Amino acid sequence: MIGNRYAKKTRSKDEGEKPFWISFADLMTALMTLFLVVMAVSLMVVTKKINEATQAEKERSSEILDICTGIKDDPTLKNQLITVDCKENRINFGEAGRFGHNDYRLNAEGIKALSALVPVVLEAANSENGKKWFKQIVIEGFTDTDGSYLYNLNLSLRRSEWVMCSLLDPTFNQELTLTDAQKNQIKQLFLAGGVSFNSAKDSKEASRRVELRMQFYGLKEKDSAEAQPIFVSAPIETCQLAR
Repeated sequence: MIGNRYAKKTRSKDEGEKPFWISFADLMTALMTLFLVVMAVSLMVVTKKINEATQAEKERSSEILDICTGIKDDPTLKNQLITVDCKENRINFGEAGRFGHNDYRLNAEGIKALSALVPVVLEAANSENGKKWFKQIVIEGFTDTDGSYLYNLNLSLRRSEWVMCSLLDPTFNQELTLTDAQKNQIKQLFLAGGVSFNSAKDSKEASRRVELRMQFYGLKEKDSAEAQPIFVSAPIETCQLAR
């Protein structure tokens, strides 16, 4: 009798606990399933964003290459000494873009090449892809290693300023005829900068040069730039550099 009572009590206790443990197991299974579903959805969202960003960057690179290639293949520049590097996005004037020793004035061939190039660049900047991605063009003046760093830094800056003056001041360049709208666009698009004797070439003559470095918007940078107001440049001033 005592054994039967004990057996009944044990069975009753086990039977009472079984529903609780089954429910707890079901709850853990449900939570694990929910966690897996959330992880799977999150992974899909992240993968989609990565794929979209990758595709957008590919399209950007392709459109920028089209801009540069359009400048490079323009028939106006066929007979000029201009080299357009679409990998580095640089424009080199070669022999036409070289300066004399301690001189910051661009020679006649350089003026001619520059006059042929600028309308082509402005046309590219005004194209559909150009309006999307063209940020600015940095006019970089270079020097040889003769003289001190600060002296050459000033000389390189004056060389790039001379090129800028050749774009804006008719007394510097009578071959280039631009409208006021084009000159205003140049003031927004072109930037003069000196880099002293950095990136020296094999010879001192080749080091004394000027190059144009094209810069383009990044994907996120373009979005922020579109939100900024566009300012119209003031009337064209006269350059103060000695001619």
